[in-house]
Amino acid sequence: MKLIHVFIVEDDPMVASINKQFTEKVIPFKVVGISNSEADSFTRIKDLKPDLVLLDIFLPNGNGLNLLKRIRQDNIPTDIILVTAAKDTINIQEALRYGAVDYLIKPFDFERLQQALLSYLNLRQLIIEHSDISQDELDHYNYSANIGGFQNLSSLPKGVHFLTLKQLLNYLNNQNTSLTCQQIADGLTLSKITAWRYLEYLVEKGKVEVSLEYGAIGRPTKYYKIMNKEMV
Repeated sequence: MKLIHVFIVEDDPMVASINKQFTEKVIPFKVVGISNSEADSFTRIKDLKPDLVLLDIFLPNGNGLNLLKRIRQDNIPTDIILVTAAKDTINIQEALRYGAVDYLIKPFDFERLQQALLSYLNLRQLIIEHSDISQDELDHYNYSANIGGFQNLSSLPKGVHFLTLKQLLNYLNNQNTSLTCQQIADGLTLSKITAWRYLEYLVEKGKVEVSLEYGAIGRPTKYYKIMNKEMV
């Protein structure tokens, strides 16, 4: 799989390092540069032309939104995900108007960044693989569509995020056999405890069935399988 090159614009060196580690845990993303100033970032982004920029708004020398506008004015072919502590609606609206594909408010965990990256990867692959895109294909990508019968996102319990839920459902939908929690976690690059939490939620909601396999000793092994493949 072709690498997706990422440039990080972040004022805090420690946060930049953590975001780099988080980003490169998600295949096929590769960080090609880090900067903490508007002017230096613009020069390097213009030269490197990364596929994606993780952009902070508050910079010691400049402003992330100004950098976003300069990138758009120069028609630099890169996509933007805002990663910032700025959570006022004015900044959010302005970022979205200039084409940010997602907006992450600090502090956030690896799972939320992973969701943003996988969402971006899905849309990127959809565009690359199709010269024309049908309404059905866009609807399949659209996370606000009725995926797995979860129409009301606000009804999801704390710690259960819709994008991860959709990712897990789609993964199970493509499997022909039941899988253990560890196998599912490995397939999705999730922690085992995260995969288990989502699987148990889906079992509770009747979307996934679980079977037990007993060994000679110890606890039985749980195997999970989607109930209805047409629901994804």
